[in-house]
Amino acid sequence: MANKNIMKTFSANPKEIERKWYLIDATDLVLGRMAVVAADILRGKNKPIFTPNQDCGDYVVIINADKVYMTGKKYEEKKYIHHTDFPGGLKETTAKKIMTGKFPQRVVEEAIKTMITRNALGRSIMKKLFVYAGSEHPHAAQKPELLDVKGMNPKNSKRK
Repeated sequence: MANKNIMKTFSANPKEIERKWYLIDATDLVLGRMAVVAADILRGKNKPIFTPNQDCGDYVVIINADKVYMTGKKYEEKKYIHHTDFPGGLKETTAKKIMTGKFPQRVVEEAIKTMITRNALGRSIMKKLFVYAGSEHPHAAQKPELLDVKGMNPKNSKRK
């Protein structure tokens, strides 16, 4: 005889998901800690309706990505490696070279990308991330809610 008081596991449908926009100012924020907060929001882990196999996260806009802070010697010594898909095409660059180059926001994008699952779901999740090196962004019409990452934990920002 089946018990009628058993709760069923909730699974969100794409129609039930309401998406919000969040704005994160990366000035003097520790890169890894900010990336964790952004990845959780993109994935939807901050919501009670979180479903692992659904894209139930929100949109994240990160500004001032060129002013992000790296602890220790990561700024000079952290290496980013990629392959050109040609023989002998293994390329290596440092975080300092990327941050002083043309696209400093790629350091933040890469930090968040490595925290997201690497499949079709992860690719759709990453489309909701917008990273800008300066303080200007074209998403004012969406009225993004400012997220105070510094106020969440004192370790999230650069210590003085």
